[in-house]
Amino acid sequence: MNNTRAALLTGANLGNRYENLTQARLRLEALLAQQATASSVYSTDAWGGKSTAIYLNQVLLFEVDVPATRLLEICLQVEHELGRVRGEERWTDRTIDIDILVFGSEQYTLPQLEVPHPRLPERKFALAPLDEVWPQWIHPIYNKTTSEMLAACSDSLEVGIYEEVTR
Repeated sequence: MNNTRAALLTGANLGNRYENLTQARLRLEALLAQQATASSVYSTDAWGGKSTAIYLNQVLLFEVDVPATRLLEICLQVEHELGRVRGEERWTDRTIDIDILVFGSEQYTLPQLEVPHPRLPERKFALAPLDEVWPQWIHPIYNKTTSEMLAACSDSLEVGIYEEVTR
């Protein structure tokens, strides 16, 4: 299998949020045997109504040689290792959340995985860090770059840099 560029969004709003993001990145890097290209860490209010605590989010880019379904298994493993308990309710507080936003130009609609992430175009907290590390990615359905989707996004939540990445 050829390498595919995958963009993962990590998010946390419980516990030591920054440490949770750091541990998620380190564990993903170990399991995927490579260093991620990481965006700055962003801060935003919760999206979706159930959570109330402020989130920290970061996008990690990897060149993976595994199928998207295997990458999902790795993400779920890291979430479990970091104390994530998945309930039936969506958009609740969490120690860590890892979403596959993008898997190259591929599209999947499986019961356990939808790629590109179906709500990506409406979420600034995902678009802003993705735009920082991969502004030229073109959405295979909307035929817009990350930068174009961010500029057109109507999400009213404020998204700000919590810690800037120095490269």
